[in-house]
Amino acid sequence: MTQNLILASSSAYRRELLTHLQVPFTCVTPDVDETPLPHELPQDTALRLAQVKAKKVGAAHASALIIGCDQVATLDNRQLGKPLTHDNATRQLRMMQGREVTFHSALCLYNAATQNMQAEVVPYIVKFRKLTDTQIENYLTKEQPYHCAGSAKSEGLGIAIIEKMTGDDPNALIGLPLIALVSMLYNEGLAVI
Repeated sequence: MTQNLILASSSAYRRELLTHLQVPFTCVTPDVDETPLPHELPQDTALRLAQVKAKKVGAAHASALIIGCDQVATLDNRQLGKPLTHDNATRQLRMMQGREVTFHSALCLYNAATQNMQAEVVPYIVKFRKLTDTQIENYLTKEQPYHCAGSAKSEGLGIAIIEKMTGDDPNALIGLPLIALVSMLYNEGLAVI
């Protein structure tokens, strides 16, 4: 591969997932406003932000392949952002317990040299267990998932508050749909295996 591969993300979880493909890459944190636009559908927000992140990093790395990602969780078509605080996470988990939440994981591969852009949203549905306030408090105290959409990390203790998961790529729930990414990389001439 002659082009550098860049993950446009500060997420340690996405970085760890990308290492599974065993291709060299670097990480650059894109600084973008993640506020949804008025009347924007959740999947459209995720897709737009993944593209914006990739293009922003691409502007400074004109010959690279850039991976942009974003994830928006929804309950009853209402966006659930990153809670950032314990109180917000408690409210989110109370609202989500016993219900299904859709995680819209957007992926963009942007070739800054050719300006070719591939992008898609990979949905993943999670049904949360019915939880007591004590279980929610115990989970949040131990895991502290305050920077995760939907206040839960399936790759950690969050698996204990999940009843069922449905989707085409379990990596999408963590925020980087690797199955789709492998296809996009092949389209750009980068064979993972």
